[in-house]
Parts: sequence; structure tokens; C-alpha cells
Amino acid sequence: MMDQHKRERRRALGAVIGCSAAIFWPGALTFGFPGVMAPAWREMFQVGSGATGAALFFMLAAVGINMFLVGRWQERYGIRRMIFLGILLTACGCILAAYAESIFMVYAWSFLNGTASCFVYIPALTLVQHWYPHRKGLVSGTVSMVFGLAAAIMSPVFGMMLQSLGYRSLCLVLAALTLASGFMGAYLAREPDYTAGWQWGKGAGTGSEERNRSLTVKETLHTRSFWFLWMTWTLAGAAGISMTVLSTGYGLSLGLPLESSVLILTAFNLTNGTGRLASGYLSDQWGRARVMSLAFLAAALAYFLFPLADDLPSSAILAAVVGFAFGTLFSVSAPLVADCFGLDHFGAIFGLTFAAYGFIAGPLGPALAGHLLDLNGGDFVPVFLYLGAFSLLAALSIRQVVPPQDY
Repeated sequence: MMDQHKRERRRALGAVIGCSAAIFWPGALTFGFPGVMAPAWREMFQVGSGATGAALFFMLAAVGINMFLVGRWQERYGIRRMIFLGILLTACGCILAAYAESIFMVYAWSFLNGTASCFVYIPALTLVQHWYPHRKGLVSGTVSMVFGLAAAIMSPVFGMMLQSLGYRSLCLVLAALTLASGFMGAYLAREPDYTAGWQWGKGAGTGSEERNRSLTVKETLHTRSFWFLWMTWTLAGAAGISMTVLSTGYGLSLGLPLESSVLILTAFNLTNGTGRLASGYLSDQWGRARVMSLAFLAAALAYFLFPLADDLPSSAILAAVVGFAFGTLFSVSAPLVADCFGLDHFGAIFGLTFAAYGFIAGPLGPALAGHLLDLNGGDFVPVFLYLGAFSLLAALSIRQVVPPQDY
């Protein structure tokens, strides 16, 4: 019995390591590659910033479409198969980008990469929570941290590789690296052997973490908690993703040089990545909704204070607060969904909440922010005020997300 317990512990740890390894390159390519490659794409295809910026729309649309579908498919075909397929699609996307002959092929890469990330992200979060039901926040925060932090690590490396290898060779090398580390990670991402009576860690949860049974998707859609969570993803998602396109521009508006303005975005990315582990761990101790609500309140305060920030240090600190809240949205939402609705249909339910981010947060966040900036001659104050209001409403909305009592 002791040997079996040790084997299960090793397999559980291996699953977390494997999922983290598998999600690394999809994260780096999702959050880092477009920003680094945008100048190269503009030069290669003779297009403007608006054309290269549209790549984000196709990536978010792919996430909105595929997250729910992947959640359904993993129940039928298994988690490891989904991760293997996601890695293969990620590598194929790199090859497509390598031989892109127009900006439209870049859009095709963007949509394929967004799709591929769904095949890795949802199964990975599902698996680690199955292995650690009593530490869902910590392990999902770990995987989510790797997904977000990969871009902060690899973005400067992408730039150096582009200079030394050239665009096509860079993409092909990334395809090879994705296959190598991703397939190794997928191999380690083994599911618990429930048929053999596996119960390691069962009953170690606290409070509402362990429910009597999991809700179906149909039952979930009839709960008010799901729709308040959906609203939270819309509002907090819009407020968070907007900082990725506002931070550098705000630094330039203060008269800072480009290399200094980029540090505001770097501060956002660092806390967006590293903060996911911290918020996931804290949610195990203090409660999911409480941690998320406090993070969104902090982001609201940061946005309201942004018009008063007139130098690099204060702007970077405020951007870091917004980044922490954005990372908290990703890392704590996953265990919150599991707490409220169970793990049996976690992938499909979590995928539906992601649809709010994929389809609505983008237009309400970066698109509306850009439109307001154009209308107001580059005045950031109205943008920061409405994004702060979004964060404040998200803080109130998430407090209404509790395990339904009717099921």
C-alpha cells in the first residue's frame, strides 16, 4: 500500500510538471510572439499597425469558439489525447507562420494558435485539479502561471533569435522545440486510475470544494452563479487585456522614450504571470471569490489613479496591480468553477465562461479603448475611468458566484 501511495504521488507531481511543460510554448506564442513579430510582419507584408494588431482578434475568436468544444471532447477522447493534439497543432501553426506570404496567413496562424492553446490549457487545468482536489487553486495557479509567464521569459529571446536566425528559421526552430517539450509533457500528463479505486487526496478539501455531485452543462446554465461568473469574465477580462495595448502608448504620452515605456508593459506581464501562483495559493486559504474580489478592487483603484501617474515608477506599479488582477482572473476562475459545478464537466463549463473573454472582452476592452482615444485626441483619462468601473463591477459580480444550493 505504501509503495502504491508513493507511485501515485510521483504520478501526481509528474502530471503537474508535464502540464506545465506542455503549456509553456503555447503561452509564449500566444502572449509574446505577436508583439515581437509585429514589426517584422509590417515590413514583410507592407501593412500598418492596425493590420498586425488584428491578429489578436483572430486569436481571441478561436479561444471563444473552441474552449467549450475542447471541454466536451476531452470527456469523450481523454485528456492526454487532447494535449498531444494541441501540441501538434501548435507546431503546425509555427510552420504555417514560417511560410506566410501575406498578412492573411498570419491571421490563419493566429486562429490556429488560439485553437491549439485550447487543446492544451483546458485539459491541463482539468487534470491537475483531479490529482490535487484539496489544492486546486495552487496547482491550477501553477499551470496558469507558466502559461502567462512564458511570454515574459521568451519575448526578449524571440527578439534575439529573430536577429540571429532570421524569421523563417526562428519559426521552424520554435516548431521543433514545441514538439520536443510538449510531447514530453503530454507523456507525463497521465490521468488517475479511477478504475483501480484511486482516491489519493480525496476528502482533503475544505468547505465547498467537495460537492455531492457535479452539475451538467444544462444544469449549470440554469444557475445565477454561472451568469455572474460570465459577467465577471466579460468585465475583468476587458479591463485586463486592455492594458496590453494601452501601457506602452501611455508611457509615450508622458514623454518617456520607447524603451522606458515598454517597461510599463513588462511590469504588467510579470505580475500577470507570477501573480497567478500567489492568487491560486491564497484562494485555497481565503476563498476563491474573496481573493478575486480584492484583486479586482485593487485593479479598479489602480485604473482610477492612473491619470495621476506622471512618471515611469508610478505607472509601472499601477500596471503591475492590473496585471495581478488579470492573472487572478485566469488562475482562480478554474478552481472556482470546479468548486461550484464539479469536475465531471469542468472543461465544457469553463470553456463557456471563456466565451465571454473570447467574444466580448476584446471589443469592450482594447477596441473601445482605441476608439475613445481617437475621439478624445489621445486623452487616456476617459479610458482609465471606464476600465476602472469595469473592474469595480467585476469585484461586485464575483461575490455572487457561490455553489448552487438547488442541486
